[in-house]
Amino acid sequence: MEEVIGPRLYGCSNCRNYVALHDDVISKAFQGKSGRAFLFSHAMNVGVGPKEDRELMTGLHMVADVYCCDCHQVLGWKYERAYEESQKYKEGKFVLEKSKIVMET
Repeated sequence: MEEVIGPRLYGCSNCRNYVALHDDVISKAFQGKSGRAFLFSHAMNVGVGPKEDRELMTGLHMVADVYCCDCHQVLGWKYERAYEESQKYKEGKFVLEKSKIVMET
């Protein structure tokens, strides 16, 4: 009998709400507030807070905190705008901190 394998998912570490697909990982080499973070092309079941300019390691960006829509734990942020041309590829992408998400099997 064949095993049915679905998409690999990441969930909120607090409540296990699905927040991202493994296939949407762009990079695992990002730095979050609390350590390592992943850059995702998309996120799901998240809320987006107010936009604000924030000085990050790669310069000034307009970002918005991203939180789990079930338990409201802040998971990372969304890049709304990059002011430097070399950082424009991040616009519309999501950074989720490794300590705030878990791989669901």
